[in-house]
Amino acid sequence: MSYTDNWHVERERPLRDLGSRDFAAGEVTLDDEGNVETYTVAPGDVESVIAERLCAYPNLASLNHVRQLEPNQVLWLTPDPETPWLDYFGPFDTPAGFDQIGYQRAMDSARIAVDAGDVAAVRAVWSNELAGMHTNPEQIAEVQGVLDTGDLDAIRQMFS
Repeated sequence: MSYTDNWHVERERPLRDLGSRDFAAGEVTLDDEGNVETYTVAPGDVESVIAERLCAYPNLASLNHVRQLEPNQVLWLTPDPETPWLDYFGPFDTPAGFDQIGYQRAMDSARIAVDAGDVAAVRAVWSNELAGMHTNPEQIAEVQGVLDTGDLDAIRQMFS
């Protein structure tokens, strides 16, 4: 995984599924070219073992905007480098004293809304809470542009 700047991320190589194992027994889905696209967390799965199974580093939870993985959660593993990515823990340029807890709660609200397919609710969380916590006008405009398109897959990459 690499950052192309402070708000875009891409895989450096395609993921490989090395096969189901203890603590990484979830279901893998593939794209049209046979590349790993998603992973559904199974009960008892452990994040580091999932990452090992899929040759997917770094942290899968933060890539998917959560603090910890839950059974039946679908992990998105191949970010589009053209779509902005928002860090779950806070914007990259956060000043001292930043309200990290408020930010993470807003990110959780946006994730829940996007997982439910409620684009209007995600837009509201962004406009009313998250946009004001970011300081980079280019990033704010780019995120707003993606939200304006209503492209659920791109919105999911930013928030879920």
